Amino acid sequence: MIKSKKLSNIKGIKYGFFNSNGGVSKNIYKSLNCGPGSNDTSSNVKKNLNIVKKKISKVSKDIFLLNQIHSNKFVFIDSRYKSKIKAKADAIITNQKNLPIAVLTADCVPILVFDNQKKIIAAIHAGWKGAFKGIISNVIKFMLKKGSKPKSITAVIGPAISVKNYEVKKDFYKKFIRKDKTSHKFFKINKEKLYFNLTSYVKSLIFKSGVKKIEKIDIDTFDIKNKFFSARRSKSLNHADYGRNISIIMLN
Repeated sequence: MIKSKKLSNIKGIKYGFFNSNGGVSKNIYKSLNCGPGSNDTSSNVKKNLNIVKKKISKVSKDIFLLNQIHSNKFVFIDSRYKSKIKAKADAIITNQKNLPIAVLTADCVPILVFDNQKKIIAAIHAGWKGAFKGIISNVIKFMLKKGSKPKSITAVIGPAISVKNYEVKKDFYKKFIRKDKTSHKFFKINKEKLYFNLTSYVKSLIFKSGVKKIEKIDIDTFDIKNKFFSARRSKSLNHADYGRNISIIMLN
């Protein structure tokens, strides 16, 4: 479990960025695969999620997960939230204690957010599509609407794919430039190939939203020695599927 320097100094939360170690799954899902959407056995995924939950809380209910769709949609869970259906969204916000919320990634950026004054937390799944569509600003704007102040919010960018392993096409580059000409700074050319710095792009969007207390954990999910699941690495190895890493946070 990877910890944050900024969040570790704050009382009132439990959290963690988990890699692939410490679970029960086998083969390409070895071993802490937390993705119900993978082709791993559902029993193994449930056992893995339970392992994670016990590391965060002994008293909480099940981890609240989403049906992630690379969107700009989020779910707010308060005392009135009743839905039993897994929401189609890419971020969760809550002010409820002992409710672990989490996002799943396999190269995309997980972001954990905490407002130490209003006691509101968020977990964001930010792939390039969701980030481009505005998932980050939507979450921060909602927190501000609920009374949060930017200076009270801490955002931590978890392990994700590094720029050196995120090759993209020219059409991808043009899409970003059409939206914002300054986006060229998030791209790098190496030996006539184009690469995208997703984590730096995400960090800039958090900063633009008004949040200044930002930590970026520079761990590359693609690099096998870091023991994270990676969709791009799995594809390069011709694997039929891949596991999912979990990033989780809870008010206590």
